[in-house]
Amino acid sequence: MAAQGIFDLAGQVAVITGSSKGIGRAIAHALARHGAKVVISSRKAPACEAVAAEIRGFGGEALVVPANISDKAQLSNLVETTLAKWGRIDTLVCNAAVNPFYGPMSAIPDEAWDKIMASNIRSNLWLCNLALPHMAARKDGSVIVVSSIGGLRGSGVLGAYAVSKAADMQFVRNLAVEWGKHNIRANCIAPGLVKTDFARALWENPETLKRANRTSPLGRIGEPDEIAGCAVWLASASGRFTTGTTIVIDGGVTISGNAD
Repeated sequence: MAAQGIFDLAGQVAVITGSSKGIGRAIAHALARHGAKVVISSRKAPACEAVAAEIRGFGGEALVVPANISDKAQLSNLVETTLAKWGRIDTLVCNAAVNPFYGPMSAIPDEAWDKIMASNIRSNLWLCNLALPHMAARKDGSVIVVSSIGGLRGSGVLGAYAVSKAADMQFVRNLAVEWGKHNIRANCIAPGLVKTDFARALWENPETLKRANRTSPLGRIGEPDEIAGCAVWLASASGRFTTGTTIVIDGGVTISGNAD
C-alpha cells in the first residue's frame, strides 16, 4: 500500500486536527496512503470514526481521538493518547480553524475576534508545545500548519480570519528558528478557495464563485485532494530541507493581479 522512495511515510505517525472533512480529511487520506499511521481528530467522534473507517478500508491504520482545539486539556489528551497508542508523533498537521464572522473588522464583536485568535493561533501554540518536545527527543519531526492566501492579502469581509492566517505564517517561521536545532521543520500551506464545507458559503454563491474562477489563471477553484500532496511532501524525506516557509496552492490567484 505505501508509496516507496522519498515520499514513503511507512513507520510514521501523523496527527491531523480538523480531519473529519475537507482539507484535513484529504491530508489524512494522503498520508495514510503513503504509509503513515494517522490520528483523526475533530470535535465530533462519529465524523472522525467515518474517516477512520475509510482509511482502514484501503488498508491504512487510523486512530480516532476527538478534540476541541479551544480546550487545552483535550489537546493534551490528543497528544498523550497518540503516544500511548503508537509511541511517537512524526508529523503534526494543524488544520482546524474557525471563522464565526463575515464582515469588516470595524464591525466585529470582541467575542468573535477573540474566538478566531484563540482557535486559529493559540490552539496551534498549545498543540505544538505539547507535541514538539517528543519530536525533539528523537531529533526529527515536521509541523504543517494549514493557513490561507487570506494571510497574504487584505480583505474587506474576512479581515480577522486573514489576520489569524497571516499569524500562522509567522508562527511557523518562529517554530523553525526555535526547533530547527532538534531537526524539526515547520511550514505553512496556504490554499486559495477550495471546495470544502468550511468555504461553502463562498463557492455556493454564484457571484463569488464566478469572481474566483475569473481571478484564477486555471479558471477554477481547488479540490481538497489538490492540497494534500504538499503535506505528503513536507512530511516525507523529500521535505527534510524545507522549513519556515509558506507554500501557496491557489491556482495562481495571488499572482494574477486581480483582487477580490
